[in-house]
Amino acid sequence: MTALPPIATAEGLSRSIAEQLKQAIYAGEFKAGDRLNEAALALRMGTSRGPIREAIRILTGTGLVTPVVNRGVFVRKVSIQEMLEIYDLRALVFGFAAERACEHVTEEHRQQVEALLDGMDRAAQAGDSGLYYELNVQFHGMILALSNSARAHQLYDSYVKELHLYRRQNFNAPGNMRRSNVEHRKIFEAISRGNAAKAKQYAEEHIQAGRQRLLALAE
Repeated sequence: MTALPPIATAEGLSRSIAEQLKQAIYAGEFKAGDRLNEAALALRMGTSRGPIREAIRILTGTGLVTPVVNRGVFVRKVSIQEMLEIYDLRALVFGFAAERACEHVTEEHRQQVEALLDGMDRAAQAGDSGLYYELNVQFHGMILALSNSARAHQLYDSYVKELHLYRRQNFNAPGNMRRSNVEHRKIFEAISRGNAAKAKQYAEEHIQAGRQRLLALAE
């Protein structure tokens, strides 16, 4: 990371720093369990500690880092067992959301999701795992939104926050982006046809397939 150019507002500066820190974590510059040192980051990025502190607060809200009382803020670390449990819970909630989405999908939604799917295809072809992951998050978010269940969306988001770092790294492996988007298309085709049983089945299988891909990387 290099020193940042001047930005008009303190909020803009903090968000820019948060984005740079997020990308550094995704790239492996900061690993799970590493402590984020405010003073060192401020010196490195050419700013005061205030914007660094606010940027870390933003990242804490995403679940990518976690504060530990009297110790500091650390890149979130999740055990394999915790990860597997979270994946199982995500599969149940995402299956429920896909099933419910069949009742609310419109032609406008279909166009929006198709644009996301096409964008993920292009990102996969280009090997752009960062862009793929961002579009992937948007796709899952749209399915949750179409469920019209605020509670399901809240639950799913809480699980996702635990796994951002690990899920992002999952797409660094060759072929994982392409396989993931094939699964996305199956899910949305079922939703578009109003086949609730298949939408639920494919959504649950998609999360479990992601779980297996992640386990393969951990071996």
